Amino acid sequence: MFDSHYLPLINGRFTAFSEETFPASNAATGEELATITRSGKAEVDAAVAAAKAAFAGWAATPAAERAKLLLKVADWLEENTERLVQIDARDIGRTVFELPQDYRQAIGQYRFFAAAILTHDGWNNVVPGGWAIAKREPYGVVGQIIPWNVPSIMVSFKLAPALAAGNTVVLKPDENASLSTLELAKYLAEIFPPGVVNVVPGFGEEAGEALTAHPDVAKLAFTGSTEVGKIIAHAGASRLAPVSLELGGKSPNIVFPDIEDMDAVVDNTTFAATFCNGQSCLAGTRLFVHDDIYTEFMAKLTDAFRSIRIGSPLDPATRLGCLVSSKQGERVMKYIESGRSEARLVTGGERVEVADSQAGWFIAPTIFETGNKTTIAQEEIFGPVLSVIRWNDFDTMIHEANDIPYGLASGVYTSSLRNAMRTADRLQAGQVWVNQYVNLVDGSPFGGYKASGLGREVSKETLHMYTQLKSVMLAEQVPPPFYV
Repeated sequence: MFDSHYLPLINGRFTAFSEETFPASNAATGEELATITRSGKAEVDAAVAAAKAAFAGWAATPAAERAKLLLKVADWLEENTERLVQIDARDIGRTVFELPQDYRQAIGQYRFFAAAILTHDGWNNVVPGGWAIAKREPYGVVGQIIPWNVPSIMVSFKLAPALAAGNTVVLKPDENASLSTLELAKYLAEIFPPGVVNVVPGFGEEAGEALTAHPDVAKLAFTGSTEVGKIIAHAGASRLAPVSLELGGKSPNIVFPDIEDMDAVVDNTTFAATFCNGQSCLAGTRLFVHDDIYTEFMAKLTDAFRSIRIGSPLDPATRLGCLVSSKQGERVMKYIESGRSEARLVTGGERVEVADSQAGWFIAPTIFETGNKTTIAQEEIFGPVLSVIRWNDFDTMIHEANDIPYGLASGVYTSSLRNAMRTADRLQAGQVWVNQYVNLVDGSPFGGYKASGLGREVSKETLHMYTQLKSVMLAEQVPPPFYV
């Protein structure tokens, strides 16, 4: 299924300059799955040098040829989805039930950008005595750093647009979720010219810091916490390198009293808070429920949370697996303890034991009734913990929905077009999903307001992030003498 040891991918070869390794461990059982060579400054320097040397040739490759290779990546992922799902389920504790959707979305990204790059051009116009042209050109070497929660999606969000646009890439996967990325890297090494794609697994303070500080990295792209995003933004600013960031969230999910199918809304809001084991920056973790339906809705929501089947990530019947690590588990439990002291615990709140998976941090789906100013309502928890806030005044609710440092995603449930549109207009969020949370569509811009990031992914707008404009003015002839 996977190798016992992995090396960084540098210049088309799997190689390293260090003998230091770190383990990839089964999130549920603690079993060591493989060892991975730990990339440091030497590996990053070599990867950047390889990407820099490969850039001119790759940028000159016709867009149609670059697109063909992205389509090959999509086909390979499609053929290997079942195996890669099994790897991710072990590596990060996500369930085999929901991981196939990750790969469907990742496959869609490679195919979307393979098509989008063919129509991504600049601008031209006829002017008196000549022509005015604006052409889009890739930046060069792009340094990309991704998190552990949805590795296949994160790799596709970063690689597909950057490569389509003609950049070369040095990618650092998270140390908690490198296996499926390194399996993909074996195929990337086969089909892309050496140096076009380089993968340097390792830790943020070593590989990540070396990559963000490297003077030959022309652009940085990061998905992860807002705190680390600020550090990377400073690193880019220090040498005026452009930075795109997809960061944290604490998304409001708003239920109006005019909903027609309460059971369906309860199901979707439950999914919004607990998919990805709650470890998602776009999760709907603040649920605003109107007074008129609050009691009935909360009863159904509580039953829905209690009915979620917790178990081994490898069991197809499991709907909630384990958190990625003990560090993350302990972090979530600290937030739950904070919630016990400042809000009302409705259900959940405890660690659950699962047979043959004693090392895993399985957290019961948790609901708190709370106000908007509590710690659990303001800070990103990254676990299956939902804060429910009661509302009855539209303006007050909108104020509270926006009264947060973040602005990544949001949800609205209503049968009224007026309610949907006036709420969408006033929410300070990059995504507003009406009547279906996490309604991600290839080509629909994805990104955040405020502390949730800079830039947009998943769309043609993303190609703008990975290219820069050059203006070329062509005159038919040299003008008559000016100084005579």
